[in-house]
Amino acid sequence: MYRVCFVCTGNICRSPMAESVFRSLVADAGLADLVEVDSAGTGGWHEGAGADPRTVAVLEAAGYEQAHRARQFRSSWFAGLDLVIALDAGHLRDLRALAPTPEDAAKVRLLRSYDPAATASQGDVPDPYYGPFGGFEECLELVEAAGPGLLDAVREAVKEHTP
Repeated sequence: MYRVCFVCTGNICRSPMAESVFRSLVADAGLADLVEVDSAGTGGWHEGAGADPRTVAVLEAAGYEQAHRARQFRSSWFAGLDLVIALDAGHLRDLRALAPTPEDAAKVRLLRSYDPAATASQGDVPDPYYGPFGGFEECLELVEAAGPGLLDAVREAVKEHTP
């Protein structure tokens, strides 16, 4: 099993959105038995809570399923993960600092690095939490834009992991 975990700040907006979108892509690609998709936050403020209602509304309007409970990312998880996807540069920095080994730090990547249209200065998926509803819609657009590139990378990695 190839394991991917999306990480944002509180695990109620961006990372559950990315988790739902990517899980759908994985299922559509016929890889659901080979790829496990999950999410977490760098902080534990919302542990046990569901996704933000605006995240749920945007996902449902776009036809994505979601059932979510927020949790905080733990350093010990690195050993069981193949890829840790950060939603912005702050998460990337925090996760790499949390990594127990250089190999674990190398597992951490920015989501938008998989979007061929994103430039280096456009690496972040902005946090929509304190903004208007449109920020959640923009978040979904950015997540969806990076999805196919990430799926291609995971598909290749799964081929390498499968005997």
